[in-house]
Amino acid sequence: MALTDPNRKPLTVQQAAHLLRRATFGPSPAQIQQLTGQTPQAGIQTLLVTPATPTPPVDPTTTKPFNTLAFNQTLQGTWQNATKYWWLGLMVNEGVSLREKMVVFWQNHFVTTFAEVNDARYMYRQNTVLRRHALGNFRSFVIDMTKDPAMLRYLNGNQNVVGKPNENYGRELQELFTIGRGNYTEDDVKAAARVLTGWTDTGYRSETTTDITTTFRPAQHDTTDKVFSASYQNKVIKGRTGATAGDDELGELVDMILAQPETARFIVRKLYRWFINATITPDIEQNFIEPLAQVFRQGNYEIKPVITALLTSQHFYDDALRGAIVKSPLDLNVGTLRYFGITAPDAVTNSTGFTQLMAFIQARNKEQQLDVLDQPNVFGWRPYYDTGFYDLWINSTTLALRGYYTDQLSGGTVKYGTDKLVLDPIALAKLTSDPSDPVKLIDEWSALFFAVDLTKTQRDFLIDNVLISGLPRYEWNLEWQTYTTDPTNKNKQMAVSMKLNTTLQYMFRLAEYQLC
Repeated sequence: MALTDPNRKPLTVQQAAHLLRRATFGPSPAQIQQLTGQTPQAGIQTLLVTPATPTPPVDPTTTKPFNTLAFNQTLQGTWQNATKYWWLGLMVNEGVSLREKMVVFWQNHFVTTFAEVNDARYMYRQNTVLRRHALGNFRSFVIDMTKDPAMLRYLNGNQNVVGKPNENYGRELQELFTIGRGNYTEDDVKAAARVLTGWTDTGYRSETTTDITTTFRPAQHDTTDKVFSASYQNKVIKGRTGATAGDDELGELVDMILAQPETARFIVRKLYRWFINATITPDIEQNFIEPLAQVFRQGNYEIKPVITALLTSQHFYDDALRGAIVKSPLDLNVGTLRYFGITAPDAVTNSTGFTQLMAFIQARNKEQQLDVLDQPNVFGWRPYYDTGFYDLWINSTTLALRGYYTDQLSGGTVKYGTDKLVLDPIALAKLTSDPSDPVKLIDEWSALFFAVDLTKTQRDFLIDNVLISGLPRYEWNLEWQTYTTDPTNKNKQMAVSMKLNTTLQYMFRLAEYQLC
C-alpha cells in the first residue's frame, strides 16, 4: 500500500479530530462531530470551501478601515496592532475551513514583517494577496509576491536598478521561496537580480495618497541578456526593453525555476512539515514527497490538488503521526478558545472588547515566541526550519507561560471590555455521552483535548486523584445527580464546577496537551 494512496474509510472521532487539529487552529466538539463519519474526501471538500472575503481591519479609535486612508505616523502603531488583532480574530472565529492555516503557512513562507515594512496598509494589502493565492496557482503566487509592495520593501526589490543590482530578493526567491539552497549558484543570484531590476512601489508612508501600487520603470531595468548556470541548463533570459520587459522577464525567470524538479519537492517538503511531521526519512522522501511533487508539477503547480492528496492520504492518518507536532502558540492559544466555542467580539460594534481580547491573545503568542506578522528573520519562525523543529516551541520559560495561559482561562481571570473569558466546564461535560460517569467523562474529554491516547494509569489518576480527589468513584455520580436535579442551586453548581475546573486545569498542563 503506497503512502499516498487515499484513505476512503469514514473518519473516526479520533481521525476527524486529527484532521481538524492539523488543518485548523483547533476544533470544537461540534466541528469534530460534523466530520466524524464522513470520508476524508468529503471532509477535505468541507475544509476547502472558500469562506467570504473578510472585511478589512479597522482603526479602533474611529472603527473605519485604515487601508483606504493616507499614512498617519501617529496612528501607525495602532494600525499595526489592529492588523494583527484582525487576523487573530479571523483564526478564532473561523469555522471548518483550511483558509487561515494556509494563509499563516504562506506568510511564514513569503516572510515580510512590520518591523521592516513599517506601513500597516502595505502589510494588510499583502495579506489579501496571500489569502487570494493560498490554494491557487503557485506560479501566479510567486509572480504576485515578487511584485508585492511590502515584499519590494522588505527585501529591497525597490532598490534593485540597472548598474546597481540589489541581490536580496533574487537570492531569497531561490533559497527560501522556490527551489531551496544548494540548487543554484551565486552567479544565478546575480543573474536573477538583473532580471528583477526596475520594479518599485508607490504610496509608501504617503500622507497625501491612499493609492498603493507597484510600478515598473523601464529606464531602471537591465536590458542585457541574463545567463544562468548549469543548475538551470545554462538558460539565457533575453534582455528586453519597454513597458512589458519586467513582466516578460519575470515570467520567464519563474518558469525556469519551476521547470526544475527540485522546486516542487522543496515546496512539498515544507507542506509536509507544516501538516504532518518534521522528520523526512528516505522512505518518506521517495514514497510520499516525490509522488506529491509529481502531482504538483503535472498539475501546473496548482496548490489545491497537493493539499487534497496530502490530507486524504493513508500516511496522514497513520496513528503513529498523531501527536507528532508540538502545538505552535497559535494552535495552543487560539485552539483552546475554539474548543470552548469562544468567539471574538465584533471589531466595530464592540471595538473595546475585540481589541482587549485579541491584545491578550497576541501578548501570549509573542511571549511564547510567535509574534504574528513579525518573524525574527526572513527564514520565518525557528520551529519550522531549524534543527529540532517544533520542539523549539518548548523551553523552561515558554512551557511555564503556556501553563499560565491555560490556568488563566480555566480560572476565568481574563477580562475584556464588559466580558470575561469563561470556560464553562459544565457545558463541556454535558457534551459527553454520560457526564455522571467519571470514566466516560475523562475518556471523552481526553479524546477531545489530546492527540495521543492517555495510558490507563493517567486516566485513573485524573479520575481518582483530580476529579474526585481520593473519594470513591460513585461519589461523582451522586454529586452530578444532585446538581442536575437542582441546576439553579448555586452551591450545587459550584461544587461540580470547581471539580471540573480543577480537572481541566490539570489536563491542560499535561505534556500531551502540547501536542497535535
